Amino acid sequence: MQWWTLASAVVGAVIATLSSAYLDRRRWRRDQRDRLAEVRRELYGEYLACLSKVRNSFRLLARTPELDATERERTARESFAPCYEIRYQMSITASAAVVTTSEAAFRRLRDVRDIAAQGTLAGDERYTGGRGAYEEALTRLRTAMRSELGADELS
Repeated sequence: MQWWTLASAVVGAVIATLSSAYLDRRRWRRDQRDRLAEVRRELYGEYLACLSKVRNSFRLLARTPELDATERERTARESFAPCYEIRYQMSITASAAVVTTSEAAFRRLRDVRDIAAQGTLAGDERYTGGRGAYEEALTRLRTAMRSELGADELS
């Protein structure tokens, strides 16, 4: 009879240990997922803010016809430079879907930079077309970010 008692105690201890390990692992995964979501949320906010700031700089260039060509190009390139650093952060932190859409938005904004640097003004069809392509890419990017972060699920 004593061996049943001992076997029951051992089985109970094994079950308790495995249950505890399983629950700890689940908690750890949930914590990791929550931390990654928070890091991504902050990074995405920074990226969108950077793109917006740069976009506004190009808007100002396109509305300032009196700038000479050298100053216009220098300003456009300097304004766009901060986007590169955060672009690389996106490439290693975001999901593949967000990286793809962020690259598209980055490239369309770079196109707007080139258009503004060449002296194209705000009313010009090239500028408005470039700006429109960027806005479409930005909309897709925000949608991908919201989807990844589950923003619509929280409503």
